[in-house]
Amino acid sequence: MNQTLNWSNEMNVMNEDLARAHMSARLGEAQQLREAKMARARRVSRKAERAAQQARLALARAL
Repeated sequence: MNQTLNWSNEMNVMNEDLARAHMSARLGEAQQLREAKMARARRVSRKAERAAQQARLALARAL
């Protein structure tokens, strides 16, 4: 009986460890996705800022 309880407890611990590993992996993937989206947003923002600056310069030259 005691051996069965130990085995059952070990199986529960293994399942919990597996669930934690899966959750950690998913959280890591979500973090990477957020970082990639933020990096892209920064690139697009910098590109828009450069375009606006070029437009201001072109307008200033035209006047």
